[in-house]
Amino acid sequence: MEYTVQKLGRLAGISARTLRYYDEIDLLKPARVSSSGYRIYGQAEVDRLQQILFYRELGIGLESIKKIVTGPSFDGAKALREHREQLLDKRKQLDLLITNVEKTIALTEGRMTMTDKEKFEGFKQKMIEDNEKKYGKEIREKYGDDTINRSNEKLRNMTREDHEEVTRLANEVTATLAEAFRNGDPASDIAQKAADLHKQWLTYFWSQYSKEAHAGLAQMYVDDERFKAYYDEKQPGTAEFLRDAVYIYTGYKK
Repeated sequence: MEYTVQKLGRLAGISARTLRYYDEIDLLKPARVSSSGYRIYGQAEVDRLQQILFYRELGIGLESIKKIVTGPSFDGAKALREHREQLLDKRKQLDLLITNVEKTIALTEGRMTMTDKEKFEGFKQKMIEDNEKKYGKEIREKYGDDTINRSNEKLRNMTREDHEEVTRLANEVTATLAEAFRNGDPASDIAQKAADLHKQWLTYFWSQYSKEAHAGLAQMYVDDERFKAYYDEKQPGTAEFLRDAVYIYTGYKK
């Protein structure tokens, strides 16, 4: 069966404008263009659109999706199996959050008691799964499964007091790093304070701290565009500045 832009958009629950944009960026081209100038989509394009929407649902950006679905090694059946596993993981996460909310409601209504640990279970699990989805492949390749699994377990066991302290530290790292960046010297006292605060923050997630790993992570902040975009959001160059400050703090030589 063939579809025009309007019909395919209604079928998929997206706008015709979105489909035209996918065509413009070479993410989803129509099978052909009619003599009247209408884009016409066939079964292959419908299947491709399904894959694109699956990836979008998982929070993957269009550029990354394009690389995946247009790659020569792309396997549609394998991708669907992977989607299924990811959606099942997402359902587990949602079930955990729903259970957490239900317990909290019961607690506020006086129908049950709830430990501080239980209150944060859903949120900690979501943090772990978000990190795995965004950075899991890279950090597991760099540090190994055992290291990352121990880090995740440490996060699962984090207390409310730990959570409050790690949040405070994260905010202090950001503020101190911004002040140090304005100073411009990664060897300055304020920059080294930022590096030390960053170390303190890391110890809440790492089962064991090492200067080498700290320096390696700081370099990853520069090399990986996702980390770099996070640190450079307000002031471009911040990721490199933090890397340099950490190199000095750890005694690491470039």
